Amino acid sequence: MLDRKKFALNRIIAPSLELGQFFDFATETGIRKVELRNDLGKRDAVDGLKPAAAARMASDKGIEIISINALQKFNLASMRKKVTAELHQLLELAQTIRCPALVLCPNNDPNDKRPPEQRKDETIESLSAFGPFFTKAGILGLIEPLGFAISSLASLVLAQECIHKSAFNCYRIVHDTFHHFIGPEVPTILGKTYDVSNTGLVHISGVETDLPKGNLRDQHRVLIGPQDRMKSKEQILLLDRLGFEGIFSFEPFSPAIQNLNREQLADKIHQSIDYILA
Repeated sequence: MLDRKKFALNRIIAPSLELGQFFDFATETGIRKVELRNDLGKRDAVDGLKPAAAARMASDKGIEIISINALQKFNLASMRKKVTAELHQLLELAQTIRCPALVLCPNNDPNDKRPPEQRKDETIESLSAFGPFFTKAGILGLIEPLGFAISSLASLVLAQECIHKSAFNCYRIVHDTFHHFIGPEVPTILGKTYDVSNTGLVHISGVETDLPKGNLRDQHRVLIGPQDRMKSKEQILLLDRLGFEGIFSFEPFSPAIQNLNREQLADKIHQSIDYILA
């Protein structure tokens, strides 16, 4: 059943905060689950701290780190050697900070000229190649389809198929309400052609601008409220009804959210949770 304990904060919600400040902010909001990121222009996902020190800090503040975002371009064969080296580093970090999952993002580049079948094949090959590493580390790989037109993996159903064909059980899928809205699929696939039991994490945000779908970008993602045209609340409630028991993580990229002071941001988060649960 959906309740306040099912929500988490992705660090993109307050990227200017240092790691300890972010943990403190999460505690102030009453949300104890967080996602870290390695794409914030800092030295790494733990701001250059020794991983063991970051783990102690989280533990001391009562914070549970649920994922690291992200291993990029995971399904691009031409980058396999480089990506594999980065994967080993991220898995080691995840183990040290007691983080159970690592997000994998597909290649998202307008210069990617691979035909669809090659993109699919390379996705399966990558999952097959990386599977033993995730299994040995005891870490879950969370594959996140990106709904952008240039994305090499935009479909939940296709991600589900690729996982099945990889023959590894160490993978689940990130359902992102934004990417599901702008991507090629409709909500009615949930529980039908897409099995919600394959979902390991849900990223949530809202969009209020009236721009065409094809023009929507990360910077348009705000917190979920009554004006959200993506109907993210309905997506969340449907996933809950279909048996998803995992975490819903706030991931708004909009500067209008990121630039709020801590008190204002905490209020907005509580308002969003109240709206979702009402």
